[in-house]
Amino acid sequence: MSEETPDSLIPYDEIVQEALRAVVGRVLGEIENTGGTLPGEHHFYITFKTGAPGVTIPPHLRERFPDEMTIVLQNKFWDLKVDEDGFTVGLSFNQIPAKLDVPFSAITAFVDPAVDFGLQFQASPEELDSESHDDAENDVAERKPHPAVTESDDGSNVVTVDFGKKK
Repeated sequence: MSEETPDSLIPYDEIVQEALRAVVGRVLGEIENTGGTLPGEHHFYITFKTGAPGVTIPPHLRERFPDEMTIVLQNKFWDLKVDEDGFTVGLSFNQIPAKLDVPFSAITAFVDPAVDFGLQFQASPEELDSESHDDAENDVAERKPHPAVTESDDGSNVVTVDFGKKK
């Protein structure tokens, strides 16, 4: 028997990524069902690839965030609509309202710092060389610092899935 792990004919990594993105959809769907009201101190940081297929954002935001941006759903958001493929939300950026359409497949991170929960999604190979980005700075009151999504050694509920091939 060989110590080398054989290539899987079942796309486990894609199946798990899809299931984890469904968690985001379910959470946002529950917020939509309550009229857009977040319970308690819950709020979300959602990072997504702005150039991913299906992402629709205003040109001035695409220019400012050509690769990736992080939005905050906390105090000032409206018209949250969720379907099986993604979500639409209204946000304000520097007092300018904007509508964003984001497919779940474009999301790279979802964090709820109120309960120290986060999901980080595997980037496709062509996205691995992407540059770092600033938060989108959509208008929120009393914004808390952005938590680190990748640090899960501290006992937090951050889930990072990496299906790299063993060599």
